[in-house]
Parts: sequence; structure tokens; C-alpha cells
Amino acid sequence: MTNESELASRLARLEDIEAIRTLDARYCRHLDDGNWDELMALFTEDGEFDGLSNPRGRAEMRAFFAGLADGGLTSFWHFITNLEIDIDGDMATARSFLWQPCVLDGVASIAAGRYTDTLVKQDGHWLYRVKKVRFHFFGPLADGWDGNLFALDSARAAAVNP
Repeated sequence: MTNESELASRLARLEDIEAIRTLDARYCRHLDDGNWDELMALFTEDGEFDGLSNPRGRAEMRAFFAGLADGGLTSFWHFITNLEIDIDGDMATARSFLWQPCVLDGVASIAAGRYTDTLVKQDGHWLYRVKKVRFHFFGPLADGWDGNLFALDSARAAAVNP
């Protein structure tokens, strides 16, 4: 028989898992829409993005994300799937897959990789401390895809198996 305390603990864990799933959905939407202020609000003040570059802190991250178009990445659509979420108190790790159709230097491209995120719960809300992506491939759609096919050097530098 489950007591009320055990039931409340299980419910809180499920609510935390759902909040982290929602955080990932918001990350994709704000990034794809270019809503930089809302995107930065999903990170801790000292948060970092570890992927195509490694900006740290909200100001550096905002400049990095807002500057993606200057590097030729003019459109992108992030799809995150297969979330695995481990919670330990006010800390969590989330692992997921990334599927990202995009436009790089005017060419329809495709990328895939894996996120490994470190999250913290602050004031009742889950935030990214570190959002880390490692790519399996990133290149022109016409070239197809295969492991370690990269048209973007910064994606190659953030490869799963460089």
C-alpha cells in the first residue's frame, strides 16, 4: 500500500519530468523563432551552451544565438525526441536526440545529434545550467546523411565521434 508521502513524492517527480519536457519544447520554439530574450530566460544566469561554440552567461549566449545568421545559418527547425530524464533533488540530467532541418549558406541542410543537458531547479522552475549538443552529421540535404558528414566546421568540432 502506498502512503500519502510516497504518492506525493512520485507525483512531484512526474511534474518535474513534465516541466523539463516543456522546457525543451520552449527551447526549440524560442530558438527557431529568434526570440532571444525568452530563450535566455530558460538558462541560469551563468548558463552555457556547448555545441557550435561555447558561450557562457546569458549575454554571450544571446550574442551567439543572434549571430547564427551572420555565419550562414539563416533558418532552422529543432525537433527534440526520446527524452531520458534523471532527477536528483534540484538537479537533473536530460538526454535527447536532435533532428534539425536548416538552411546553411542558402542550401537546404540537415543535422542530427544528441543533447546532454544539466538542469537546476531555481525558485520552483527548471533551467538549463548547460545545454550540450554533439552532432552525428550536419550537411546539405542533397548529399544525404551519414555519420561524420559535416559541411559546417563548428558542427564537426562538436561531433559525437570527432
